[in-house]
Amino acid sequence: MPLWASASASESPPAASAASGLIAALGQPAPARTAFAEARFLRVLDRPLVISGELSWLGGDRLRRRVERPRPESATIADGEVSLRREGGPPRHFSLKRAPQLQVLLDSFVALLSGDASRLQRAFDIRQIGNANGAWSLTMVPRDPYVARTVASIRIDGFRRQSRCMRMQEADGDLAVDLLGPLAAKMPAQPTREALQALCQEQP
Repeated sequence: MPLWASASASESPPAASAASGLIAALGQPAPARTAFAEARFLRVLDRPLVISGELSWLGGDRLRRRVERPRPESATIADGEVSLRREGGPPRHFSLKRAPQLQVLLDSFVALLSGDASRLQRAFDIRQIGNANGAWSLTMVPRDPYVARTVASIRIDGFRRQSRCMRMQEADGDLAVDLLGPLAAKMPAQPTREALQALCQEQP
């Protein structure tokens, strides 16, 4: 039976060590890039919005999210600021504090790609199933009450040293599911929550 390992300040040292060990195993040198395909299930839309492109960790607190389809755009996070560029429009710049979803994306991806367990544990209460020897999942709840009003939780599923899926559950009920790396190419033309959950739990 799998054991949940909570990476909170009150957890036992063995549980914290297990979470830290998995996160450390996922670390890789910058720059690190991965393909993604995202399905956003929004209450205001009858069908999910699907986008795809590339996520890049550029080192430090610098992250770039480049969308290739359905239309090109890019968002770069650096030095606490977000720069957004859309095809045919002028660039926009705003503080990261105005975008809790992007703050969560930054904290989670930078910590995972750099193998920084302490940073991830400062930003999130973490529950873990499995380990880097096989299938695993991390469920993360933001510690910051302001961020938690927007983002309820993030779940990342993976196999060995590869993150395969990220599910961002927003507090208002909207859901974003990202397929990462080679799995991004398997995004269905008309995705459902159930189909994506099956893909995320599928072992390569």
